[in-house]
Amino acid sequence: MDIFTRPVYRHVIVDALKFCQQKKGLELYAWCLMSNHLHLIAAAEEGKRLSDLLRDFKKFTSRQLVEAIQQENESRKGWMLYRFQFAGKYDPKITHYKLWQEGNEAKEIHSNAFLKQKLAYIHQNPVRAEIVSEPEHYLYSSASNYAGHKGLLEVILV
Repeated sequence: MDIFTRPVYRHVIVDALKFCQQKKGLELYAWCLMSNHLHLIAAAEEGKRLSDLLRDFKKFTSRQLVEAIQQENESRKGWMLYRFQFAGKYDPKITHYKLWQEGNEAKEIHSNAFLKQKLAYIHQNPVRAEIVSEPEHYLYSSASNYAGHKGLLEVILV
């Protein structure tokens, strides 16, 4: 579902990533937030588990996004909340709404060539979607960091 169409929803994600970097030990190497998904190249600092960070991130952002949808003048509010409620209906771990899909589609970076391929793929997402003509022009991505500019989030350049 295209949930990340409004800046208020995108900033829930950006702020949560920033918090995870500052307080939870998230090491962020690259990211790109599209209208319906998020790409990350990330790790957890020594002694932390990335899967735990992502679980907490999803739980927190789910609550924040539902709250934002309820407060915004959102034309799709009823439909969105119904879909999220239905998605969690048969999952005993979910009490109200389920925004994120199960799993993370994690892929281990096993070589520099694979890292470069994934980095290019992530940063080209908004270009392929015809949102921007150059990756570094997309605000919700680390492509600007890699082009030598300041992005919305700090990243560890590879």
